Amino acid sequence: MSDAAGRLESSVEALRAAREELGRVIVGQDEAVEIALVALLCEGHVLFEGVPGLGKTLLARSVAACLSLGFSRIQFTPDLMPADILGTSMITGRESSGFGLAFERGPVFANIVLADEINRASPKTQSALLEAMQERSVTLRGQTYALPRPFLVLATQNPIEMEGTYPLPESQVDRFLFKAIVGQPGRDELRRILERTVVDGLPELRPALGAEELGELRSALREIVVPPVLLDLAACVVLSSQPERPESPESVRRYVRYGAGPRGAQALILAAKARALADGRPSASVADLERFCRPALRHRIALNYEGQSAGIEVDGLVTELLAAAEAELDFAPPLAPPLRPAGAR
Repeated sequence: MSDAAGRLESSVEALRAAREELGRVIVGQDEAVEIALVALLCEGHVLFEGVPGLGKTLLARSVAACLSLGFSRIQFTPDLMPADILGTSMITGRESSGFGLAFERGPVFANIVLADEINRASPKTQSALLEAMQERSVTLRGQTYALPRPFLVLATQNPIEMEGTYPLPESQVDRFLFKAIVGQPGRDELRRILERTVVDGLPELRPALGAEELGELRSALREIVVPPVLLDLAACVVLSSQPERPESPESVRRYVRYGAGPRGAQALILAAKARALADGRPSASVADLERFCRPALRHRIALNYEGQSAGIEVDGLVTELLAAAEAELDFAPPLAPPLRPAGAR
């Protein structure tokens, strides 16, 4: 085994160790944990949605605890201002030597930023993250400051139907690679939650994935093979979600206000590659894309008034679009070969 292959193998094992560490704290949110780790490989942002008290903040903090990276938490409130996030210019110096302005960096200057209850701040404050999330930089007073890399925003939000929330701008929602729905736990899961939080107490998480391993994984992600049929499938699903296209399904043209765009297709392919890498496979498969179709597109498809009145679920619509695209392309999901010999650890 070459040195590069050995480093990659070690990095993949570190990723698995991070997932096991998260499993010691997070109960019953396997999909949300997988989404967070895949987004980490893609350096993409994640929006966790659910009612209060389901562990959204704990999940985001636990992901950061498993990594040897800089972390900051911002509690979004109605009175939060953009300067509280980005930073501001401060007067420095003394009267004898003269005064000047120095930039005091805000909490956004970290590798992982937890934007807690992001939709409880005003739209003006929410929009302060637009440049940071897309360009990975902050511009103030004509000066641009680069954010540390990697840079990820893990945001939590309450359902928009709840009191005291402001809907996120469409342009900001589209900057999230995935949207994860955090649901209520079942009976067995709730029992385990009580055991870990009330009876025994939460265990302390150990960093399992460092910047070096993360860099190895990101380099390997670029080498994951994407079969042409996967590109066709991603393009077909995304284009069929747009109501202005005459070839779109009747349900889309009737109930959808706007559909997904190029960022949605990019998210599908990146997620498929990252899942293949996490499983130790050299090429992505249709099953990888299917796994992340709803998290990548559910926040990029907006229902119109008729769709909302009819109670149409976007997740169901995405599933319908995926099935229609696979039928149109008429293919069988390809199987990706394993990266290591069978039985190897």
